[in-house]
Amino acid sequence: MKRAGILNRHLAGALAELGHGDTVLVCDAGMPIPAGPRVVDLAFRAGIPAFAEVLDGLLDELVVEGATAAREVRGANPEASALLDARFPDLALIPHERLKELTAGARLVVRTGEARPYANVLLRCGVFF
Repeated sequence: MKRAGILNRHLAGALAELGHGDTVLVCDAGMPIPAGPRVVDLAFRAGIPAFAEVLDGLLDELVVEGATAAREVRGANPEASALLDARFPDLALIPHERLKELTAGARLVVRTGEARPYANVLLRCGVFF
């Protein structure tokens, strides 16, 4: 058994398979997930695990070269908006409907237990060298 890092075997395995340019959606419990992408559902209860906890854990494991979120996060979820701004200075904002469309092309979807609206971000993987 691993001593540190991500212990969920499904998530650890999915992360190991990602390559440059692949996208990962980290989403709240209410985000509709289309058929197609691999899904690791971490939701246990409303708010558990929190979006911030899951995102920070993933950022410890991934190289991210870009991030995209729904522009509606600005007014509807100030906490998530501040978190995303702090983690991604060049955060791209698009309409929520467009973010849902892009989800279909994601390689991986990680669903959190977050129960606040628009706590979603699409991460584009980079390389470590």
